Amino acid sequence: MSEVLEELFDVIEDRKRTLPENSYTTSLFTAEKGENEVLEKLGEECTELVLAAKDDSHEEIAHEGADIVYHLLVLLSMKEMSLDDLLEELEARR
Repeated sequence: MSEVLEELFDVIEDRKRTLPENSYTTSLFTAEKGENEVLEKLGEECTELVLAAKDDSHEEIAHEGADIVYHLLVLLSMKEMSLDDLLEELEARR
């Protein structure tokens, strides 16, 4: 599991450095609203996850959960944090 997260975080970090055109991730790092846009997306995705759970839609739960994880990783990158920061916190809760 952490390999998938590591690969995704590496892609996010690379897009932050290189800012390729036509990349959604690039748009988050270069958006006028910047961090606020990511925070708004996290809130939106959390609401969508709750609605998917109420509908008991496994496919939508997985989809919205992935959106939350993606935007959380973008936020970590924006805050100059690493994936290890998150994984260490999760490990401490085990």
